[in-house]
Amino acid sequence: MKKIEILSELKNILIKNNLSLSSAESCTGGLISSYLTDIDGASAFIFQNFVTYSNDAKMEFLDVQKQTLDELGAVSEEVAYQMVKGLLKRTDCAVATTGILGPTGGSEEKPIGLVYIGLGYKDKIKVIKYISKKANTLNRYKIKKDITKQALFELLNFLKNTLN
Repeated sequence: MKKIEILSELKNILIKNNLSLSSAESCTGGLISSYLTDIDGASAFIFQNFVTYSNDAKMEFLDVQKQTLDELGAVSEEVAYQMVKGLLKRTDCAVATTGILGPTGGSEEKPIGLVYIGLGYKDKIKVIKYISKKANTLNRYKIKKDITKQALFELLNFLKNTLN
């Protein structure tokens, strides 16, 4: 599915259901927000977006627990879950990303291109583990674009399944 198709469908679902959307981005660094505002009418559904690159920002703006960050690290399923949970205190729908873009910082357990994508609607939260198909390029921007498109695709599918 092409980016513009994903964005168009997301817009239609959010507006039709009168829902607000917020994002919290770590590894995608605001690219989700940028993509969402590429479509006309985004002001009808975007509530607020955060780039919470540092652990301190995750704790301050999203109520991610310090203990979780200390024990599991920022790139973990639980941190993505807590990021979404923090967003859902303010908005109807949420998407969050936390991952490793490289070219350094990867490990066998947490390879370059790994991201946890958090999705939420009201009291429903889902976290998806995804490894970017572009990870072998070691090109941060290509990995970031792939992760962003995947996160929006997953959000669209999550909302379709949750709202029906």
